[in-house]
Amino acid sequence: MSRLLVIPAAGLGSRLKTSTPKPLVAVNGRPMLDHLFDLYRPHVERMVVVAHPSFLPDIERWAEGKDMVDVTTQGSPTGMLDAILLAMPFIELHEPESVWITWCDQVGVLRETLGLLAARTRSNPPPALALPTVQRRDPYIHLVRNREGRIVEVLHKREGDQLPSEGESDMGVFALSRDAYERLLPEYARDVTIGRGTGERNFLPFIAWLVGRGVPLLTFPCTDPMEAIGINTPEELTLVEGWLRTRSSRPS
Repeated sequence: MSRLLVIPAAGLGSRLKTSTPKPLVAVNGRPMLDHLFDLYRPHVERMVVVAHPSFLPDIERWAEGKDMVDVTTQGSPTGMLDAILLAMPFIELHEPESVWITWCDQVGVLRETLGLLAARTRSNPPPALALPTVQRRDPYIHLVRNREGRIVEVLHKREGDQLPSEGESDMGVFALSRDAYERLLPEYARDVTIGRGTGERNFLPFIAWLVGRGVPLLTFPCTDPMEAIGINTPEELTLVEGWLRTRSSRPS
């Protein structure tokens, strides 16, 4: 199965308190994008990085010599949904069977989890959307399920939603069928409600939107809760660096 990875990386990363473009912030001495490139290269044939305009020269320099990487920009900070849709010309050009998405700061994702994602999307037909999830305390995102286990709502802390003390979150990794990306995602984008806290066009409510239309999706538990930590603050950077060092020192 041919796959293309979209990496929305147009945020300024101001909470990290660094002048370095967030996608190029070093994690254990290597830029975030280096970690993602090595992690996903066994699974995808192409990558598209969506950069902030002010970071474009830096990201293009990073991409030099990487023939499988394309770079584009998000001119206005309208939200993750619009950043993801900016990869549409590359989808049309390269015609992948599946479109994977990951946030640029999810560098701790384990190879085992990506292997599960690849295996579980090889069905014919594939699910419109597949994603690993994590159970965690004080979640930033919570996937609300009904009695049948279907996701019916996505709560966002930054949008002012009231979240439970423990909940189920995505971990910033998604696999869409090509049809879901090219047809269903633009349809959702035409109807999306602007986030009342951020004023942005969010991607995550697309999960519940699909379920509401009877579209099949698949979720499965991640391998380790630590891999779900995104790097948004200096404290999270230190935490992820320490965990990655611990993992690299374990015997294989």
